[in-house]
Amino acid sequence: MKRQCIKVPKKKGEPVRRILLELEILDNSVKIGADEAFLYLPLTREPASDELESFPEEIELIEFDFKPHKKKPVPEDLLGFSPAYEVIGDIALLEDPELDKEKASRIADALLLTHSNIKTVLKPLTPVIGEFRVREFEVVAGEPRTETIHREYGCRYKVDLARAYFTPRLSTERSRILSRVKKGDIIVDMFAGVGPYSILIAKSKKPSKVLSIDKNPDAVRYLRENIILNSAKNIEAIEGDAREEATKFAGTADHVIMNLPHSAFEFLDSAVLLAKPGGIIHYYGITPEDDLFESSIKFIKEAAEKAGRKIEVLEKRVVRSYAPHQYNICIEARIV
Repeated sequence: MKRQCIKVPKKKGEPVRRILLELEILDNSVKIGADEAFLYLPLTREPASDELESFPEEIELIEFDFKPHKKKPVPEDLLGFSPAYEVIGDIALLEDPELDKEKASRIADALLLTHSNIKTVLKPLTPVIGEFRVREFEVVAGEPRTETIHREYGCRYKVDLARAYFTPRLSTERSRILSRVKKGDIIVDMFAGVGPYSILIAKSKKPSKVLSIDKNPDAVRYLRENIILNSAKNIEAIEGDAREEATKFAGTADHVIMNLPHSAFEFLDSAVLLAKPGGIIHYYGITPEDDLFESSIKFIKEAAEKAGRKIEVLEKRVVRSYAPHQYNICIEARIV
């Protein structure tokens, strides 16, 4: 398709392209043209005379026959709306458990058509339930499985979503916790799951030891596989109740990770027991918007006082929206 453009010698092409971007007149609807000696940069309008002063003398305004960009279709193009889903490995997980069968099938077909990396589409049949934090799923389309390998920050996590909880939405949070770890620290991950916090930290080679605890035997089995899969060192996978394991490692932890947001407050006595003087508890909770932090800080303070210790709140932050008027929060408290 014919477009007005700037013809410029290739050696001057990049500076001219930057000028066009600054002027916001580079036409991105078509591909930049080229031959052996020149580039042809498409324009949304002709530069004004004063704008031309910023260009090198070698340019020429001409018409050129450009090829259009082939726009890759997205689910919205096929559906007419934006579906809510998250991608874990090569599995797409629909977020609305109330979707009827027909609508879920339409969304699944659109996801498979527009995302070559998606092989399976699941719909949750239950919320996260039980002491092992698992959900039941229906395979809506694609390969009939719930197991996948998810890649994140150079790590690989094998997980069966029907047997162990995992979400990619905490990837930034996991990286942030890693940034707080110093060389030689001892980390206790009280509810490790398949290892997304523990393995990322262990692979950094900062800590002297990562103790990864979980009560779910399936989660621990995948955790052990993932330790091998990622060649992680200085990490121990422990199947057991965090309360009981805390008594074995009392006073050893520089960092205690409590990623069990619905019920972490029930384990605060154990977290305080684990923390060495100056150790930091990373406490996660689900709280209402009218009481984001204060009640949780009170829980942490009371647990510390029972052990004859005090706390210093280092940071409190909203991690993400969880539900209407409810938020996933993190409080970091030093135990002294």
